[in-house]
Amino acid sequence: MADAVTVDEINPGDHACLTFTDPDERLDLVAEFVADGLHRGQRVICFTDALTPDELAQELAMREVAAAAAIGRGQLTLYASQDAPAVDGGATAERMVALIAQERHQAARRGIPGLRVSADMCWAGSPIAIDQLVAFEQQAASLFTDGRLTAICQYDRETFDSVTLAFATDAHHKTVAALAYHDTPLLRICRQHRPPGVRIAGEMDYTHLQPLQQALTEALRLDDNIHLNLSRLRFIDVTAATAIVKAAAALPAGRRMIVSCPSAVAVVLDAVAAEHVPQLALQRQS
Repeated sequence: MADAVTVDEINPGDHACLTFTDPDERLDLVAEFVADGLHRGQRVICFTDALTPDELAQELAMREVAAAAAIGRGQLTLYASQDAPAVDGGATAERMVALIAQERHQAARRGIPGLRVSADMCWAGSPIAIDQLVAFEQQAASLFTDGRLTAICQYDRETFDSVTLAFATDAHHKTVAALAYHDTPLLRICRQHRPPGVRIAGEMDYTHLQPLQQALTEALRLDDNIHLNLSRLRFIDVTAATAIVKAAAALPAGRRMIVSCPSAVAVVLDAVAAEHVPQLALQRQS
């Protein structure tokens, strides 16, 4: 059974599976994974499907990853999954595995401390591609034997059926997810890595004060400036909004809380005097 870890617990040689429903949360985890590889001096390759390579580069840059600079110096390369260069073989799975094997060999020959791969697996979501998915995971498994390859394969729960998702999980050493302080069908509160802070989605009221305060306290301990991502928050009551504003007001001089939220949420924050807290920067979304 695969071990469950957070993205900052992934070690060289790990083959991890990320199943997701929130594309923004997936991109946050991918951005942290890529940034860690660049920091370690590793060669980083991203196979992307849901986004074009240019779109993925923009998303990485928005999450404070110096993607353009890394691409320019040849440390980072972004490929559309189905357009991976044909090192060997013709099918998508064969091309991807062959390219990974070649890059792993070249990294070792050049003295680069490992290869890191992010693979968006949406290309295998159609019924005719399932056999390729199985082939990819089985063939890729043989490349992790010496600890020089580290990879995250990403599976959208809305694209793949439960049987395929179960296979994907079993085919990996680890499963990766964001650290969640609260996770129900109504509300999800989790750690955001890039930019560092907290992500909250769903509907939040006074009954959720405990996980909200836990998440904010953790962010206060870990981060200089706190990014509170409420872009997918549909509802907030006055009690929860007050807790957020009080947490911002308690920040020492020189630290800030940047809150990104829809207009309806901003109205509630304004109602509890958010505009009078100099440490709080409110970014309204249309």
